[in-house]
Amino acid sequence: MTLEWGALLVGAATFVPSTLRRLASGKIGVGTLMTIAAVGAVILGEVGEAAMLAVLFSISEGLEEYAVGRTRRGLRALLDLVPDSAMVLRAGVPTAVSPSVLRVGDQILIKPGERIATDGRISEGRSSLDVSAITGESVPIEANPGDVVFAGSINGTGVLAVDVSATAENNSLAKIVQIVEAEQSRKGDAQRLADRIAKPLVPAIMLMAAVIAGIGAVFGDPATWVERALVVLVAASPCALAISVPVTVVAAIGAASKIGVLVKGGAALESLGRVRIVAVDKTGTLTANKPVVVGVAVGGQANEVAGEPGVTGDVGHSIEQARVLAVAAALEAHSEHPLARAILAADGGVSRAATDVQAVPGAGLTGLVEGRPARLGRPGWIDAGALADRVAAFQADGATAVLVEEDQRLLGVVAVRDELRPEAREVITHMHDSGNAVVMLTGDNAATATALAQIAGIDDVHADLRPEDKARIVSTLRGDGFIAMVGDGVNDAPALATADLGIAMGAMGSDVAIETADVALMGEDLRVLPQALDHARRARTIMLQNVGLSLGLIAVLIPLALFGLLGLAAVVAVHELGEIVVIANGVRAGRVKNRLTMADTAGASVAVGANR
Repeated sequence: MTLEWGALLVGAATFVPSTLRRLASGKIGVGTLMTIAAVGAVILGEVGEAAMLAVLFSISEGLEEYAVGRTRRGLRALLDLVPDSAMVLRAGVPTAVSPSVLRVGDQILIKPGERIATDGRISEGRSSLDVSAITGESVPIEANPGDVVFAGSINGTGVLAVDVSATAENNSLAKIVQIVEAEQSRKGDAQRLADRIAKPLVPAIMLMAAVIAGIGAVFGDPATWVERALVVLVAASPCALAISVPVTVVAAIGAASKIGVLVKGGAALESLGRVRIVAVDKTGTLTANKPVVVGVAVGGQANEVAGEPGVTGDVGHSIEQARVLAVAAALEAHSEHPLARAILAADGGVSRAATDVQAVPGAGLTGLVEGRPARLGRPGWIDAGALADRVAAFQADGATAVLVEEDQRLLGVVAVRDELRPEAREVITHMHDSGNAVVMLTGDNAATATALAQIAGIDDVHADLRPEDKARIVSTLRGDGFIAMVGDGVNDAPALATADLGIAMGAMGSDVAIETADVALMGEDLRVLPQALDHARRARTIMLQNVGLSLGLIAVLIPLALFGLLGLAAVVAVHELGEIVVIANGVRAGRVKNRLTMADTAGASVAVGANR
């Protein structure tokens, strides 16, 4: 008897005090039901039954707290990627300091093998960086002067000098953790369903138990029916239901962060798991967004650029072709568009000066080149004239044709292509095999877009779109199924906002993308997209399994308890075992299947157009 009382007191101490505090503030919960059942069992002389209830309930509560805590720690482990100290240059003298005291503008030194303490920009040195822990990308990236680097990256072989651009509390890793933890309160349909059932269920159970005890006392043995009422009280307790979804959400979000996927809360996770249509932007999503000049045509003449992509390509260039590039480069020197970088690289430097340069949205550029009026832009805005066939040929090869005009006379056409990501076709195939329809939305011309789509394996193509057109098409597609829009988080903002779910690609370092998208792919590896979809779909399945299991357990235990087929100890044991099963099932969402293995992609890499 002493042992039973000891077990009762130890078990009750873990939940009765908190239950009483909640009652004092007008809140009732599962702990209230368990406290009433334990007290009632003691009054009836069933101290052993009460002790069993208290011990098992305290164990299940402890396991629940451990499971949730462990999954939350998985997310906050990102912060552990920051080293304990950083070597900062103060008055030219290297000094070891804590990352927490670093200020914007400080210069830090990173030796080979060291982690970077906070975000910054490389001022000196060249190296390669391992960013796998942040973005999920296994291949190190090159790091050169002027490049932005992020906290937690591992330096490769060279010594780097980095100018600090963010404090420890405000760097990219800290923002990711802050945003996810803040957004975890956003509940999805499964969580709201569980809450809608669990919250009114507790008072309903108390009322039901009181009715059973009252009616039973009138028509039968009072002690027997009071005991059965207490057993029903425990049997109907929604412990498992209350924890069924939260533990799954926290585990799944923490696991996603380890592969470079930022999922902002339970609502976003459930939405990601429901996606059946994926709309993808072309430039920067299906392509690497690194266009190069691949051809120049003058009149009936054309020259395919030889040598390394992006170099001058002046081997075989005629004087006329060099002039076309020079005029184009003079105008593009005033533009931030990706095409500008490609043309400037092909020209090898601006050899002519341009003034009064103005951008014409959706068309091109105008200005004065050495005092002469000049234009550069898309076919249609500038008449292709005799070069119409060359323009069509370039577009059929997947290139964007840029026409160049001077003194109202057509000089020529420059062909620019953007490389399709080598993993793109594999990714599209995997999404098709998983039951997802894939749609391409692009502002590029139809010929270029179709050339890309055929190689990538996409059948549904929408080209020549402005941002508002993309949003309109996404709105229409919502009628066909749950749709996600994948873009850069800025240029595709209307479509991202219109879709059921917005996914930002390559969001690391982009505050706008991280804050506005529901899901952000931190790296540039497109294979993470189907991996994230599969992970979320599996997590959503686990959520629904847990909700169904929890409700099914209650539905089975209530009649067994009501008719006396199970006593208090048996009901408690089954009930708490069910909660443990639900927790264990939810924790499974914390595992992510291995990254897609890229097949032979040597023949998959293809150059495609980059739309202005």
